[in-house]
Amino acid sequence: MAAVSPVGPSMPDALERHRDTSAGRMRSRTVGERRTGVPEVVVVQGMAVADYLMPAVAELGRWTRAHLVELPGYAGSGEAVRPLDVTGYGEAVAEWVAGAELGPVVLVGHSSGTQVAARAGAIADGVVGVVLASPTVAPTARPLPRLLLRWRQDGRNEPPGLTPAHLWEWRRPGVAGLLHLIRVHLRDRIEDAVPALVVPVLVLRGSGDRLTTTD
Repeated sequence: MAAVSPVGPSMPDALERHRDTSAGRMRSRTVGERRTGVPEVVVVQGMAVADYLMPAVAELGRWTRAHLVELPGYAGSGEAVRPLDVTGYGEAVAEWVAGAELGPVVLVGHSSGTQVAARAGAIADGVVGVVLASPTVAPTARPLPRLLLRWRQDGRNEPPGLTPAHLWEWRRPGVAGLLHLIRVHLRDRIEDAVPALVVPVLVLRGSGDRLTTTD
């Protein structure tokens, strides 16, 4: 039986694991089977939310083994053992990848997860490619008032019910935890992290995306 969140769509069947890292215990959910010659995919959660990515992970699991990794302090992971910035979250993901012993990996981040994926991709062993889907926070979305305005504008294009589906996951960190994430992501500059990547990078942006621009 597929798991169901309090609001939102049914979750696809997945193998759930918890792995201890130096930053805290991290939950992962895995779909699909390992295939010879095909890299596995590791997807990093977005801004304190993870469930919305499971349908995409399930699709990736049709052709390889795909993992959704959740950051310490958020979603289904344990509490962070210390305050983390984006670099710290990236180091936690890199440590998770090393402990999972996956072999060649394509690292995928969505939304704020792109900043974490960019940091992790520069230091994690076995990464053969990085995908940045709707990078947030883009340089043109700084400072905070501009980011909030763009987030509200972007919300008009989201599928109905997406924000209500996020609410139950946002309750876990509360206002303080969400503000911490926003602050550290605003301080982190993805345009400085990407040049450090030595593997192919694919950037994806929707035509109506107001958070990510071509600038």
